[in-house]
Amino acid sequence: MAKTFEQTAPAFLPADKATALALTPVSRETEQRLDRYVGLLGEWQAKTNLVAPSTLPHLWTRHISDSLQLPALALSARIWVDLGSGGGFPGVVLACALAETPGAVVHLIERNAKKAAFLREALRVTGAPGIVHLGDIGDIVDRITGPVDCVTARALAPLHQLIGFAEPLMRRGAKALFLKGQDVEAELTEATKYWKIESHLHSSRTGGQGWIVELDQVERRNGAGKAVGTQV
Repeated sequence: MAKTFEQTAPAFLPADKATALALTPVSRETEQRLDRYVGLLGEWQAKTNLVAPSTLPHLWTRHISDSLQLPALALSARIWVDLGSGGGFPGVVLACALAETPGAVVHLIERNAKKAAFLREALRVTGAPGIVHLGDIGDIVDRITGPVDCVTARALAPLHQLIGFAEPLMRRGAKALFLKGQDVEAELTEATKYWKIESHLHSSRTGGQGWIVELDQVERRNGAGKAVGTQV
């Protein structure tokens, strides 16, 4: 017997949403956009693995609130590039949060066609300002023209590789904000083998052992190979 959507839909916890919005408050309009996004993600999750199933009950705190921390670290940023957007964290969440900001747009880069299709639909149903680019990060980054204020990524690659992806945009003045986990210190140590960096670490508001790595300038060390920015 086929299962109905109600039987297969993820069990999002209402209390988790309340906790998330207390940590990272948003306007009523942004909340409504995020609700539409979460509803769509629940429908697509049954056929496309967008997030780890074990995190679904705490989707709002684990994924949405985690993503909503970023705009406060780049208050003047209007043009964002999200590397490896996957299920839309932080890219779609950022687009929802910036929808009322004149001139804002989020470029979402994703190499998986099914996930890219989901991202396009998420932007459509939320009315959020974004552009989905299907392809490898290195190829797409080189094609993005015009100013970029901030580049970000979450759960994509080790830090030294992320810097390699972001470096062309940072040379044009973009700030980098990378969401990382408990191994951030080890990743920073590894990154200094390839890059001269000055980083600022921000502890995640959502608890746990999450961090945000803020980088304003990077410089490749002499002898460091181009492989540090290859596609994962």
